[in-house]
Amino acid sequence: MTTTVFDISMSLDGYITAAQQTAATPMGEGGEVLHNWAFGDDPTGREMLAAAVEKLGAVIAGRVTYDHSMPWWGPDGPSGRARRPVFILTHAAPAQSPEGGVYEFVTGGIEEALKRAKAAAGDGVVVVMGGANLGQQFIQAGLIDEISIHLVPVLFGGGTRMFDNLTIDHTQLEASEVIRTPTATHLRFRVLKPETARPRAR
Repeated sequence: MTTTVFDISMSLDGYITAAQQTAATPMGEGGEVLHNWAFGDDPTGREMLAAAVEKLGAVIAGRVTYDHSMPWWGPDGPSGRARRPVFILTHAAPAQSPEGGVYEFVTGGIEEALKRAKAAAGDGVVVVMGGANLGQQFIQAGLIDEISIHLVPVLFGGGTRMFDNLTIDHTQLEASEVIRTPTATHLRFRVLKPETARPRAR
């Protein structure tokens, strides 16, 4: 069965971008530090990224993430030479996209995007990545199996917070993995569905 994972890098105070975002600095001023674990000098982080790409079947991202990330992704998408398919949720497909790119544009909502991504992923993992709004939509709809947080040792004090607008009932998570490195603490949680959740202590 295909696993759907929401994956995000986050500051210790809960921000997924720093403040003062512009088109030229979509991660905000100094926000690139959130991705140093994957693209910097941390060998464990690079190994983790390579292993994640190996398991990856398909990606789901939002339109803002697509627009901001295209200068770095290019036609191959976030998985680089692996060229895993990327499904972009949008109200309308852009007039142009990279020739030979891995992108498909979905206008029918998150459930359609997930259906198409699972079909493309086969036995691989479907990763939902990008912004807070998209992640919250998937979590609120109960479509996420695991949440992967790369918790970076930095305090931003402003920017885009990940969970501020999340409106869900009490949802239990089960910690399934913790990996500590100098650049991030990598946390993986399994989302317990109602039939598998443990009763709350009274």
